[in-house]
Amino acid sequence: MMAEKNRWQIIGQGLAGTCLAWHLWWRGAPFVIMDRGQGGSSRVAAGLINPITGKNFEPSWQLAPWYAEAMAFYQKIEETLGRKFWHPLPILRLAADEKEWLKILSKSKLEQVQPWIAGSQPAAGDWHHAMLIRGGGWLAVADFLNASKTFFQNAECFQLADHKQSNSRTIWCDGAAGLMTSRYGRHRCAKGEILTIRAVADESHIRVGGGGWMIPIGAGEFRVGSTYEWDVLDENPSAEGIIKLQKTAERLLGRATYEVVGHDAGIRPILRRSMPLLGEMPDGSWMLNALGSKGSLYAPGAAARLAACLCDGTLPDDEVNIARYLQLHD
Repeated sequence: MMAEKNRWQIIGQGLAGTCLAWHLWWRGAPFVIMDRGQGGSSRVAAGLINPITGKNFEPSWQLAPWYAEAMAFYQKIEETLGRKFWHPLPILRLAADEKEWLKILSKSKLEQVQPWIAGSQPAAGDWHHAMLIRGGGWLAVADFLNASKTFFQNAECFQLADHKQSNSRTIWCDGAAGLMTSRYGRHRCAKGEILTIRAVADESHIRVGGGGWMIPIGAGEFRVGSTYEWDVLDENPSAEGIIKLQKTAERLLGRATYEVVGHDAGIRPILRRSMPLLGEMPDGSWMLNALGSKGSLYAPGAAARLAACLCDGTLPDDEVNIARYLQLHD
């Protein structure tokens, strides 16, 4: 192994840091991951990828290329580690009323949306109608992080440590904890809470509607989410959160009964919506952060772009360049 001073120091082993580590590993670039071992939002993330999102039924930012990169990345990881992490499932987007359904129908005809539409179908319960969306699924994020950690520990590329100093070999992938230091200016981090429930219900698709979602994760268990809280930024599940999530579960399940078996909370790393930022900082260190609620979609491609910066000397596109972002928000 090369001397420590010549290695890249990746700070944080969430989705951003782990994906970057893999890209550097494949390039043969020396690195060490330094992580405090205190969790972070990636450890509790549901890993949902929903191509067409939000109340306005729109594709995620630059969806097609980033989605293709993510799928290729997870396939390569699964082949390398001999484990399954990506679980494809169609998305059943539920409309609450005629107005919402007409908006979905209208947006489904757009050129950038059409490839992801699998067709409409009646909806059960008090839902008005439903649209089936291709390309959905969920990443077993905690399993992916843990398996990657073991791999890099065995390769002597991991240290359990708290790193606070910057230098030209430091790469900050420290998620919401880093954003809340104001290192990158004003943040928009939001706390989110998720339930894990057990129920007898259809496990053939992910349900999205009424501002919530429900993901079947196998063995009769589902993850239900999620809440948004901007004022109290901690990782503690709350009484208010579980009430909101239980209402979401009841709406998406219909008449099925359920049992709560888990309740988790984390802080989403957001600077501007859920669009990644990466590149060189004014002090000469580097960063990859601000994945928001779409880390499973954007982390692989963002890490590939940063690895190209570090190893090939390329510049990131303005849209994801942290230097450009800081100039505009100075």
